[in-house]
Amino acid sequence: MELHSDFLVIGGGIAGLSFAIRASELGSVAVLTKREYLESNTQYAQGGIAAVWDTIQDSFESHIQDTHIAGAGLCRPDAVQLTVRSAPERIRELIAFGVQFSKRDEEPRDEYDLGREGGHSERRILHAKDLTGQEILRGLYEKARSIPSIRFYEHHAAIDLVTTERLGLPGPSQVVAAYVLDTRSNQVSTFRAQVVMLATGGLGKVYLYTSNPDIATGDGVAMAYRAGAYIGNMEFIQFHPTCLYHPHARNFLITEAVRGEGAVLRLRDGSRFMDRYHPLQELAPRDIVARAIDAELKLRGDDCVFLDITHRDPAFIRDRFPNIYQKCFSLGIDITRELIPVVPAAHYACGGVLTDLDGQTSIANLYASGEVACTGLHGANRLASNSLLEALVFSFRAFEHIQERWGAPQRELTLPAWNDLGAPASDEMVVVTQNWDEIRRFMWNYVGIVRTNKRLTRALKRIELLQQEIKEYYWNFRVTGDVIELRNLATVAELIVRSALLRHESRGLHYTLDFPDTDDAHWQTDTVLQRGQVPLLRSLKDVG
Repeated sequence: MELHSDFLVIGGGIAGLSFAIRASELGSVAVLTKREYLESNTQYAQGGIAAVWDTIQDSFESHIQDTHIAGAGLCRPDAVQLTVRSAPERIRELIAFGVQFSKRDEEPRDEYDLGREGGHSERRILHAKDLTGQEILRGLYEKARSIPSIRFYEHHAAIDLVTTERLGLPGPSQVVAAYVLDTRSNQVSTFRAQVVMLATGGLGKVYLYTSNPDIATGDGVAMAYRAGAYIGNMEFIQFHPTCLYHPHARNFLITEAVRGEGAVLRLRDGSRFMDRYHPLQELAPRDIVARAIDAELKLRGDDCVFLDITHRDPAFIRDRFPNIYQKCFSLGIDITRELIPVVPAAHYACGGVLTDLDGQTSIANLYASGEVACTGLHGANRLASNSLLEALVFSFRAFEHIQERWGAPQRELTLPAWNDLGAPASDEMVVVTQNWDEIRRFMWNYVGIVRTNKRLTRALKRIELLQQEIKEYYWNFRVTGDVIELRNLATVAELIVRSALLRHESRGLHYTLDFPDTDDAHWQTDTVLQRGQVPLLRSLKDVG
């Protein structure tokens, strides 16, 4: 079956929905979500969205400087300027869509309560208690659902992009469609569109321990790579310092805003340790806090460290962090009186599908926004609460860029339907579960917070063997949602490993014992991979 729309949006988080709402002004929009419509990385964002809101206490220059410091010398200056200066206007649009951010408890009560997180020099985080992503998603989804030209396709997993290059047509490659599996009916359809927006979110499930939901399998990055797009800076994987450590809690994040409100990190004996690692202590950038915790755990052989906010008023804790309080309380931890056991976990990819300032990828008519994209904003390490902001800004930029060129005549193409060649259904799903588990374990052990070339080389050998197994399995059996995700995880794992092997220094989120120093003379570059091509090291001076 072939379905037609003007725009195809793959992903239903903040990047996808904010783009879909805008794109509906120009034509019909199809929005694909792998699970139910509310299941996205955005749904789990607790902390907030950064913006210079208090122009008396704060400034654009301060937010820009904080972003560059966190990015360890690899942020694109124009991307940082654009994002930070666009922030207030984009957030006012969210408010106009009905998103409700938390207000101050004290006078003046009509002003927003601004939080502070690690790496920020001022309070500039707008939030909805500790459920910011959930509230943003609610407002955007209600707005999108009210627009007749937007149609949602839940339980639809994109398999691959269809490009003119794939069709064997001459000229620069452009995207024209995607093959998509309805995971409930197991039917594959061709979704044709003039523009495709990749808004697939993160890839945290490539690691054994992650704050990400199960859907975060790097689908957009893997599809774009197979289609021939440039992929950049995949070595920079952010490990959030504080994921809840409990046998009955999977992927539950303890937001950085808890530390922003005064929580401190303690060892099992009750002593603090962050003063030995950074002057900002618990409010140091995430990579530093995560490495500090990792070092202490390895030194002492402990399973976790502890986050302590018990010195704050219990009523404040329950009101400011209701979600965290309720979750911990349900597990027998009263955070107003007890310490929270935490460990680092894979959280955010600063690399992804390379785009320009308009969200364009290297393939015509293919755009990317949100965590799937590498816009240059984050550099080697994302500043807290800049991610939701980035998605808003670049989805809007993509819309503006498309709007200026809308109405150009399109090529008439006949697209081949999906053909499984009569492949049988799999009778060995154990192959999928075994390979999935193996990838996540060796990525955690060999390609984690602290790396060595020896570990990376071992990981590369393992992923190359697994790639062959997965390729054979993919082509010999009927495609399923699990197989799609496994195939994408393997691709993403390989991209991370190859990028990490390329960078012979330690910078931001990439820390290697073989090259422990930062080398600005030679490595102030992006690592760029493209299918079938020699890796490229692109100097920031060449970006523009």
